[in-house]
Amino acid sequence: MLLLLGSFLVLMLIGAPVAISMAVASVLYIVLYGVAPDIIVAQRMIAGVESFPLLAVPFFILAGNLMNSAGVTGRIYSFAVALVGWMKGGLAQVNIIGSVIFSGMSGTALADAAGIGTIEIKAMKDHGYPVEAAVGVTAASATLGPIFPPSLPFVIYGMMANVSIGALFMAGILPGVVMTLLMMITVAAFAYWKRWGSDAPFDIRQLLSAGLEIVVVLAVPVAIYLLMLAGVSMNAAAGIALAGLLALDWYFRFSAVMALMTPVILIGGMTMGWFTPTEAAVAAVLWSLFLGLVRYRTMTPSTLAKASFDTIETTASVLFIVTAASVFAWLLTVSQAAQLLSDAILSITDNKWVFLILVNLLMLFVGCFLDTIAVITILVPILLPIVVKFGIDPVQFGLIMTLNLMIGLLHPPLGMVLFVLSRVAKLSVERTTVAILPWLVPLFLALILITFVPAISLWLPQQLGLLR
Repeated sequence: MLLLLGSFLVLMLIGAPVAISMAVASVLYIVLYGVAPDIIVAQRMIAGVESFPLLAVPFFILAGNLMNSAGVTGRIYSFAVALVGWMKGGLAQVNIIGSVIFSGMSGTALADAAGIGTIEIKAMKDHGYPVEAAVGVTAASATLGPIFPPSLPFVIYGMMANVSIGALFMAGILPGVVMTLLMMITVAAFAYWKRWGSDAPFDIRQLLSAGLEIVVVLAVPVAIYLLMLAGVSMNAAAGIALAGLLALDWYFRFSAVMALMTPVILIGGMTMGWFTPTEAAVAAVLWSLFLGLVRYRTMTPSTLAKASFDTIETTASVLFIVTAASVFAWLLTVSQAAQLLSDAILSITDNKWVFLILVNLLMLFVGCFLDTIAVITILVPILLPIVVKFGIDPVQFGLIMTLNLMIGLLHPPLGMVLFVLSRVAKLSVERTTVAILPWLVPLFLALILITFVPAISLWLPQQLGLLR
């Protein structure tokens, strides 16, 4: 056990990638102790990625890349400016609203930070905001990506915990709303304190236009429901509503309606049973291709090829981490390290609330050093039995774990969002870290609420019949 953990930590300290560190530590332990024949190790590696839900990973990544290639991020930004740009601290509020919308397409914090975050930081700097303020609010809003559905960490967690991914997706909506409101309140407080003004004139026509686009998007599920009440079959009702949407969009040339429809299609399709979360990822890709090739006509063969190659690169890195972490987690179990950690936690407390506090502290710490996917793959098999023993719903625990790890992405030494934003804003890592610190307040408040108020996570999936 000491060799396994010690070699892993040494490799991490000398700068080896997380997946390489886990793989080398695992091989070293197996060779020196002979705990299993080579064929068993190979089987464990294959079993780590031999999962139907994992098929969603490359498709959700591809959908996010295609959305960027189609120029959807620019449309989302313009829509958000029309909606909230007139408020005090307008572009900071735009930053948050833009991330909320983009989260329904990307599913990762890195995609948010590198995609729409690039536009937002430049716009805030051009309007006279301190670069630190632009970086801070962009970092905080990027954490919304994996909370609102679809979410890549939820897919990995659902696979490891054997929990409904659809339930996890629905469970993320209300916590995402809570986080959004807390961030917007924080922006309002900064605007009052720093005397930030509005960044766009109040234009009632633009505001009504943005409101109309929201109404059109919400009218689609309402129309389907009313048609079904009138006796129309579900598939026919969806077809009629979609045809009406396409006709309205063709006639009025809406700016962002079709982009805003992405999360509606994914969530609605899963709720109505048209497709599983894995199939929803394929639907997201098809919708992205429709937007880029047909509706907006901004996608070219070169941008399509770039999105595809970027997807291959990202998917390979994610699955390599899952493979290495699967073997590493298995060896932790074989070496009794997992049992020792479990016993240590249970020896400290038999109160579930104290347990949740300890787990929050553990994951906040670990999230600063390890990749999100690696942490989920390693810790879920260790912690889930204790979670079940304390009567904590695994779906709520998935939300708690994911938010903790998203906060970890904003911290040195290995916070990936931190490094992305440091590069985008051309700030040192030290200045970027300091800039992010005040924006951790709404994230920690949201974490406390999600931890101690289970209904925030569980109410919606329970109402939809996804949980008992």
